[in-house]
This record gives sequence, C-alpha cells and structure tokens, in this order.
Amino acid sequence: MESKISPTLKTNPSAGINCPARIYVHILKDVGHWIISKVVMNHSHPCCLDRAEMLKQHMELSMFVRRTIENNEEAGIRLSKIYQSLVAAVGGHRELSFIEKDVRNYIIREVRNVSEQDDAKEFGKYLLRMKEKNQNFYFEPNLEVDHSIKNTFWVDARSRTAYEYFGDVVSFDMTYNTNRYNLIFGSFVGVNHHDQSILLGCALMKNEKIQSINWLFECWLCCMGGKAPKGILTEQCASMQKAIKKCMPTTIHRWCIWHIMKKI
Repeated sequence: MESKISPTLKTNPSAGINCPARIYVHILKDVGHWIISKVVMNHSHPCCLDRAEMLKQHMELSMFVRRTIENNEEAGIRLSKIYQSLVAAVGGHRELSFIEKDVRNYIIREVRNVSEQDDAKEFGKYLLRMKEKNQNFYFEPNLEVDHSIKNTFWVDARSRTAYEYFGDVVSFDMTYNTNRYNLIFGSFVGVNHHDQSILLGCALMKNEKIQSINWLFECWLCCMGGKAPKGILTEQCASMQKAIKKCMPTTIHRWCIWHIMKKI
C-alpha cells in the first residue's frame, strides 16, 4: 500500500543539508567501554542560538508556572486552555521555555500523581468495559511483574468484520511512540473497496524484540480466526521479518514504499 504523502514531506528537513557536524563513538570490545574518537564542530548552516531554549535540557517550569498550572487544574480548566493562557501571559510561544507536552507531563506526574501501574489498571478497566458493551471486542493484555504494560493488543468488532472482507493485504506499522511511557504503538491497517484505510487492530508494546512481535502476531491471528493475510507490508526490521516467517509462513512479505524512499 503506497503512501499518498510525498516522502519529502515526512523526512526531517535538516537531514538534507549535509551538515558535517559529527561525534564519532567507538566501542572497545575487549573492555566493553565506549570512547569518543572524533568530534567535528563545524556546521554548514547558521546555528539558531535563540532556539536553544527549546532543547530538552533547557526546558523547565518555573515556580510561578507550576503554581498557575496547579490552580487551573484544580479549577477544572482544560490543558489546552492552561497552556494558551501561559502563552498569552508572556506574549507568544517563543517566549516560553517549554511546550504543551511539558505542561501535560507535569499535570499527570505531579498534580494528579498517576503512576504507570495506575494507568495500566485504568486502561485494563476500559478494555473490560468495551468487552461488556460488545462481546466481539477482543483484547489480550500482557503485563510486567510490577503490573505495568508490557504488551497489549485489542481489536473492536467492526475491525474484525472488516478483516473478513478486506484482509487480503495488510500493512503493519510500528513507527509511533507514545508520549509518557515510551510505549510503541502498532497498527494493522487494510484498504476497503473505496480505497479508504481501515483499522484492523492496535497494540501497545514495550519493545520490538522478536518475542514481543511473535506474541502480537499470534494474538492477532487468534482474533482473526487463524486466517493469515495473503500479503503484509512492514518497515525494514529483522525481528519483524523473522516473526512473519514463523507466524505467517504463507504470507508474502514486502517492505513499505515510504520507508524505502525515506532511506534512499
């Protein structure tokens, strides 16, 4: 399934200017230590020092900003409104040393004090509620010892029905990461008779190791009645390639054209 968006629109625009600035690092195999062998400080472009405050190590929330966030959160004001009020107070986005994501993280971690285990528990409850509403809703949790999410897979009833008609070729994508817990979001996507993308399954995963991908593919096939697609499109990933050969040996595996063009 070819992407309708030009690869040049998705790639990092700074990657095409051939900047020579580099840090070369090597590992000493005999002792297992890393060493910096070479540093090139020259740039082929002007460095924007006025944007340095947006680097992660420079971002911070002042005591005044934190108190403002806490008061607005207690008053029930939405996150977007809280952030926009802070932007308006200083006269623009460029005057802030943080972004909206930092405000969201502060509210979740400090104000609401929600742990990863609490979020996993609430997510599990949500999946159970979806199952109660429709018995064809399918989900499979896989938790760590501390009850945080290791791998979780779910498919709604509409996606299971759609797969029966449009499951001949499927695209599987694991290029998205969630914000807070750095979980990988995986999605199975097909195309219907109107050339529209349709979601055929979702997953949250801690890593892309072959054991995790094997687990996911086995869950997905179990959900779909053991019917493997005729073809599957993925990114170039050795673990994924091995998992497809093991779980779907008759399925034709091809790499996504967007990932190919991006690397070219």
